Amino acid sequence: MKIETDFLWGGAVAANQCEGAYLEDGKGLSPMDILPSAQLGRKEAMYHPQLALIKKYDYYPSHEGIDFYHRYREDLALMEELGIKAFRTSISWARIFPNGEGEPNEAGLKFYDDLFDECRKYNMEPVVTICHFDTPLALTKKYGGWENRALISLYLEYCRVLLKRFGKKVKYWITFNEINMITHIPFFGGGLAIREEENTSQIVYQAAHHQLVASALAVKMAHECGEELYVGCMLAAGSFYPYSCNPDDVWEAVEKNQDTYLFIDVQVRGKYPSYVRRIWKEKSVSLNMEDGDEEILRCNPVDYIAFSYYSSRLAGVSPAINGKVADGNAIHTLRNPHLDITPWGRQIDPMGLRITMNDLYDRYQKPLFIVENGLGAADKIEVDGSVNDDYRIEFTRNHIKAMKAAMEDGVKCLGYLAWSCIDLVSAGTGEMNKRYGFIYVDRDNDGNGTMDRIKKKSFNWYKKVIESNGEMLD
Repeated sequence: MKIETDFLWGGAVAANQCEGAYLEDGKGLSPMDILPSAQLGRKEAMYHPQLALIKKYDYYPSHEGIDFYHRYREDLALMEELGIKAFRTSISWARIFPNGEGEPNEAGLKFYDDLFDECRKYNMEPVVTICHFDTPLALTKKYGGWENRALISLYLEYCRVLLKRFGKKVKYWITFNEINMITHIPFFGGGLAIREEENTSQIVYQAAHHQLVASALAVKMAHECGEELYVGCMLAAGSFYPYSCNPDDVWEAVEKNQDTYLFIDVQVRGKYPSYVRRIWKEKSVSLNMEDGDEEILRCNPVDYIAFSYYSSRLAGVSPAINGKVADGNAIHTLRNPHLDITPWGRQIDPMGLRITMNDLYDRYQKPLFIVENGLGAADKIEVDGSVNDDYRIEFTRNHIKAMKAAMEDGVKCLGYLAWSCIDLVSAGTGEMNKRYGFIYVDRDNDGNGTMDRIKKKSFNWYKKVIESNGEMLD
């Protein structure tokens, strides 16, 4: 089966990992802006944001990122040479509304106007995430983040401004990046700075409900704006396998998959699944749902399901196996003995992509869109200036083969966007040396380097993949 000619091959970035210019042209602070590098305690700050809100660190990687804010024309020219048909990025809410509310910042709007014009110049389809772990820090401090229902109206005003300004330039929108990550890293997902004495689950699920209502209303707004726009949700995907055929292990995997799909169930099907009652009961959650919320959710399902895929996951309950974990994953998973693992603790499972795509399509019958898939690795510049990342070529090749197999299975897929087309700051670790791109950026974990861009070996390989519409993979 040949892939359709309108398939969207491309790459993805996020504003808070690449733009830099963290206070330039009126921008306000975002969560990433107060998180230090890995060696200075990023993980502690990520999971204990109350500390990050008051502590001063020596180095914040996102403050400069890869300077995409000033170098986007150079970078998009390289991506045009790569041949990408779609470029996913996010809009920094705090660049448009520095305090999350009030009057929009014209300088921020102009930057994205120019960025999307540059994409269109190269016939790249922009795929835009409205909120990519990017709730303005001012809204965390003033309202407590998405726990407060006030953020629904603030988010919708932000959406209104974006759709009015960019509705003719951007066709594909994603309301929230990896919405299920709010249950794993609440500060990223919902701008939540939860105190130790608080009921974390109560706050997280209430905040998620507010995001689900906001997402549904954003879908409605986009569909009513007069343009032919497509609005998707996004999942941090990866099916859970049972550790064994022990029924208890199988049930553990069922529950973990339900946890993963919960919010997407709402965004696609328009209602909470029946199993949510068990989850809320187990976690002592009493959701506050206002009149009209259920109708809003029911009437405004998404148009497609975007998802990231880095690896499958493994679940089991035996005490003998629960110590065998794969580190480096925000979503807890056991170590799968059948899979290779990266130095950062992420397991490599191309077949898991095929399984995940079949799971999602069987469950929802909505078009899928792979908007993140890639390998973080410590690339090295050789003496001759080249970067020979054969391991990235192998990883990407095997995952594209798995995607094509899923499409042969009958799964409808809109596109494949590699994470990433260019090196950027890792959201999870704050490292530059954990590199994902086809383009090398000369910057290290301490912020040293020229910022020069170098095409890796994988650059020319992926270029041929796109030119051949996925036929030339060797």
